[in-house]
Amino acid sequence: MFRDTGLRDKVVVVTGGAAGIGRASALRFAEEGCRVAVWDLGEPGPLVEEMASLGGQGTFARVDVSNGEAVRAGVEEVVERWARIDILINNAGIVRDGQLVKWKDGAVASVLDDRAWDAVIGVNLKGVFLCTRAVVPHMIAGGGGVILNASSVVGLYGNFGQTNYTATKAGVIAMTQTWARELGKYKIRVNAVAPGFVATEIVKAMPEKVLAAMVEHTPVGRMGQPQDIAEAYLWLASDQAAFVHGTVLSVDGGLVPGT
Repeated sequence: MFRDTGLRDKVVVVTGGAAGIGRASALRFAEEGCRVAVWDLGEPGPLVEEMASLGGQGTFARVDVSNGEAVRAGVEEVVERWARIDILINNAGIVRDGQLVKWKDGAVASVLDDRAWDAVIGVNLKGVFLCTRAVVPHMIAGGGGVILNASSVVGLYGNFGQTNYTATKAGVIAMTQTWARELGKYKIRVNAVAPGFVATEIVKAMPEKVLAAMVEHTPVGRMGQPQDIAEAYLWLASDQAAFVHGTVLSVDGGLVPGT
């Protein structure tokens, strides 16, 4: 039996929506008839037109999620256009990988520097905080909403060479669970999605040997696609997930920990 997702005409903000998982998510919500505001610093191409062709409405704005004033202005622009925000997908994220300390030939060869640490913390953790803080008052005033945060399996298990990235993704889980406690009384549901290895453009550019190892450690025998994560976001935002709150949904093909 067909079940209505309850998403038609909802106002959705997708950060980091110009490419990869964010782009797939923006298109999927547009397909449900949503009004989707995409924020990114990259080039969106024909994304707005594609959203319209799927039956939704879409806008694009260059918003640096690590900048509080830029986020505030972005939120106000969405509210001015569509009067409310129903769903926030905190998807924006960057990587600046490096070992904490790389030791070679009896000496320090390199370290994870402050600049790489600050950049990743600024987007992946502070950005989630800033966007959520700016949107929540509008959700409360509107009678509720849904906040979906992008974590990662590495936020659960750790990963070699990703001290900064794993710290942010673990932090996102902690914020998700804290906000679930704080915001549930306002009918705002807060959940996180923890993707496994997903075939975004950045990942697909990795050496074939690395990609093969990723698949080898994924029991379903393939990498995830951006659409897999978009479907998870869609379900969590829908009426079908009305009693799902404060959880972390792993979408990882059964990834074996320790990879």
